[in-house]
Amino acid sequence: MAPRFERTALLDEHRKLLESWRHKMNLVGPGPVGIHYEDAELALEGLEAEGLWADLGTGAGFPGVVFAALWPDVEVELVDSRMKRCMFLEEAVARAESTGITVRCTRIERLEGGRYDGIMSRALAAPVDVLEMGRRLLVPGGKLVLFLQEYADIPDAGDYRVVREHTYRVESKVRKAAELIYEPAS
Repeated sequence: MAPRFERTALLDEHRKLLESWRHKMNLVGPGPVGIHYEDAELALEGLEAEGLWADLGTGAGFPGVVFAALWPDVEVELVDSRMKRCMFLEEAVARAESTGITVRCTRIERLEGGRYDGIMSRALAAPVDVLEMGRRLLVPGGKLVLFLQEYADIPDAGDYRVVREHTYRVESKVRKAAELIYEPAS
């Protein structure tokens, strides 16, 4: 099965559009945009993904756009409640002629529960809150990727099992990512 789109096309179009729209729409803070791509790619390193995934509170598309480029055969929903961010993401996806990516301009509370094989969120909420969202949104056995600061602990996960945790460096900052599997009691 051929990939749904070329990785370079998606990342190139997203980056060009981000550079041109970033200040008009306050999509990312000051500084080079490359750090956002690098952070997402390093955090997702080693992940195995399949099925339907969602990037909750995707903002400018991080980490969801990088995830979509790394796993072109996985369906991805970029979820954000702000119309301007959704317009930006829809334009980037259209310019790259990408399929398998859906921009969902809605609140997370309105997403159908028990639907996702995986979710991720880079800076939406505290890790304990992201775990709670996962309990509602993930299928049993679904994966959740937490993006953490270097010294942050993974909260008591209860019905999650931590399967992988790794630290990485972006510029001078050390960060951590954790992969958990949702295992609710029967």
